[in-house]
Amino acid sequence: MSRRETAITTIAQLEPPRVTIGVDTHGDLHVACALDQLGRHLATTRVATTPRGYRALLAWAQSLGEVVAWGVEGTGCYGAALARFLNGQGQLVWEVNRPDRQARRHQGKSDPIDAQAAARAVQAGQATAIPKAADSIVEMVRCLRVARTSAAKARTQAANALRALVVTAPAELREPLRGRSATQLASTAARLRPGPIATTTAATKLALRLLAERYQALDAELARLDAELDRLTTKAAPRLRQLCGIGPEIAGALLVAAGDNPQRLHSEAAFSMLCGASPIPASSGKTVRHRLNEAGTARPTPPCTGSWLCGWVGTNRPAPTWPHGPDKG
Repeated sequence: MSRRETAITTIAQLEPPRVTIGVDTHGDLHVACALDQLGRHLATTRVATTPRGYRALLAWAQSLGEVVAWGVEGTGCYGAALARFLNGQGQLVWEVNRPDRQARRHQGKSDPIDAQAAARAVQAGQATAIPKAADSIVEMVRCLRVARTSAAKARTQAANALRALVVTAPAELREPLRGRSATQLASTAARLRPGPIATTTAATKLALRLLAERYQALDAELARLDAELDRLTTKAAPRLRQLCGIGPEIAGALLVAAGDNPQRLHSEAAFSMLCGASPIPASSGKTVRHRLNEAGTARPTPPCTGSWLCGWVGTNRPAPTWPHGPDKG
């Protein structure tokens, strides 16, 4: 070891350790790895995905030295609760992507290795994404949109099943129900009286009635969800909702893409990457790809005279200020 390396090691040993923690997240268990300021491995631990486990993890990290930052995988999924807890404790948390396949082939795949890779990504400056806060009105919108998407799919399935049964129904049932819209078909089929299930006609009537009642229940569920989404999106981004063609569904997709802490987006160009509207060069720059994202299908129809995030209210957080002006990426 050279004199310079020896001096650096000696100084690092005299200083209190500055610890970086990487966390590989799972549904029931998180694996954390601690590195010092020189990138040396200090310790590895496993904790349960419970409030008690999160407190134990923070205490473990602080017992190793001064905690500089955390790199957490899956802050929008398995690591969401841990990221919220750490942010609530005043810790600096960065979102870390999974290691690429090439790195995994060279180093192997295990939870401790992934946790160490997350910590090294933070130290190398590769992890620069601030996790979504997921603690206010936009998280409410996201939850309701999950329920709405499921209800819409189930309603479509019920309508398709209704039409399929009408096609194969006995003639005395098929003729009065043909050519009706899904709503009209459900309304008519819900009034059928099958009686004792002793014939094909009676069984078909019962199936049609149950499917119709399911369709109507899902329709009422969607109406309630749409009303709540309309109220929440108007409260969160009133200027966005005032734009032509922007309803609760499109506004909800854009809000969820930005998150409860839109100040984490440093420019509109960064937001366009989330929406899939930012071109990505490919094939030596001869072609251009666009990333696919749900928010990419929810873009304002008219030209925008200012960032919709300027109308951000309801979270007690200031809207971000773009460095290049309101309309420039």
